[in-house]
Amino acid sequence: MTLSCRSPWGELKAMWRRRNVHSNPSDEDLKQLQQVMVREQIAGRGITCKNTISAISAIPRHRFLPKEMHGIAYDDSPQSIGLGQTISQPYMVALMTSQFGHLPKGSRILEIGSGCGYQTAILVEMGFEVHAIEIIPELFEFSKNTLRALNLMPASLTLADGKRGKADSAPFDGIIAAACGASIPHLWTEQMADGALIVAPVEDENNQMLVRIQRINEEYFREDICGVRFVPLV
Repeated sequence: MTLSCRSPWGELKAMWRRRNVHSNPSDEDLKQLQQVMVREQIAGRGITCKNTISAISAIPRHRFLPKEMHGIAYDDSPQSIGLGQTISQPYMVALMTSQFGHLPKGSRILEIGSGCGYQTAILVEMGFEVHAIEIIPELFEFSKNTLRALNLMPASLTLADGKRGKADSAPFDGIIAAACGASIPHLWTEQMADGALIVAPVEDENNQMLVRIQRINEEYFREDICGVRFVPLV
């Protein structure tokens, strides 16, 4: 889940990559790796949303990966978490969650494809009422255990098909998806509050595009953010 193009949100800084890894990290090493991640990969690339930066600075990303992967948890890249899934590149998590930076605490967010739970934790730490959906049982259980251990459980965490949304918790002020489909499911747009945003990847010819869709009254306005690469929405 990596960045690959310019964004109408401003000139994106070059994707210069300095490895941010440690072969056998101590707790102090992990803290330093996290600080480098925030400084170089997030703030250094133009993310200014204080709520997002604060949350990413507070959440131990390595806790959402197996212990043998802790040393690469803060690297500037997505990481495989098995089952054909990945934990997104830190910058991509920051870019997507920062789209909700204007929303007040307590705003209701639907997260589709919560995976290992890292982005869920960021949204919870940002102060939102998060309703997360994951379709893969093993990831659902892993994320539930990790989020509970960190005292970051969302308002709801559901094992279900995210394409259907979560009508019993709608309307949502924001919807965020970490998997790519051919289009935005109509059930998502039906579950948006007036003024709400969807931030999600969609297929665009032979590529994927991260889009921002805002509902104003009964109209929907789309803006393209950047090219991306996500796992399929299943």
